[in-house]
Amino acid sequence: MISVVQLGALDYAEGLRVQQRLVELRKSGQIGDVLLLLEHAPVITLGRNAKAANVLASTEQLAARGVEVFECDRGGDVTFHGPGQLVGYPIFDLRGYSSSQVEPLDSAADLAQTRRRTLGAVDYVRRLEEVLIRTCGDFGIPIRRVAGLTGAWTGTEPAGKIAAIGVHISRSVTSHGFALNVNTDLSYFDLIVPCGIAARPVTSMQKELGRELDLNEVAQSVSRNWQRVWEPDALGRDARCSDWKCGWSSSKDARLVAAASRRGCFVFGLTPGVGSLLTFRGQECPRHTILR
Repeated sequence: MISVVQLGALDYAEGLRVQQRLVELRKSGQIGDVLLLLEHAPVITLGRNAKAANVLASTEQLAARGVEVFECDRGGDVTFHGPGQLVGYPIFDLRGYSSSQVEPLDSAADLAQTRRRTLGAVDYVRRLEEVLIRTCGDFGIPIRRVAGLTGAWTGTEPAGKIAAIGVHISRSVTSHGFALNVNTDLSYFDLIVPCGIAARPVTSMQKELGRELDLNEVAQSVSRNWQRVWEPDALGRDARCSDWKCGWSSSKDARLVAAASRRGCFVFGLTPGVGSLLTFRGQECPRHTILR
């Protein structure tokens, strides 16, 4: 069973700490697979392959805009996280999954993945892309893959990047993940060369649709498509709170995640559905509508 946990807004340093703790718990078998959904305060992150020259702004300019800078162990180059962007961090043990049914691209690496019995790194990234493609499709935004590049891209030319992907895998357990630009202030990307790709623009769901979106609705779509891509019966159907920045559960995994992140209010086993107030294991969320 996959637990989807919404953490609301979280600064990047705390997000790293939470991931590290959950990776330890997953490797030791104390929790199952977990997908964290959250927002970050403005931050530029440099992956393992990042070039310092791809940060265009000076230290003073970054400070003036309240942007932190972090080096991290994910793959990829330089990217930005900030308000209005839905970030997903899957803490998954890939040994529990068979090779994807997602159609491979024509690269040798993609074709080699189709011959694996268990999920490999390239196939894992393709599944992340598939979730993002389907999520944008739910809102009427046609999205595709681009050969030789990761992430989700608009169908127009030049293709605009609407979602970035950068992952880390240790002993088959994943961390880091994806960042989907929903209502993101795209001017922050002028501070960097996003993902080291100067020739292609960055876009957002808001820009493509010409209107602001409800981040909670997008999170629900991600959860729904996560279930469809990661096997139809993978996600549990425990009750969860409908509010983006609140959650509620008495489950063991949710309590462990709460302890890891020093927060007391979480979403567990998120599966979007018809909103209704209900009792779950003798409890109710005291403030919000519960979805099942």
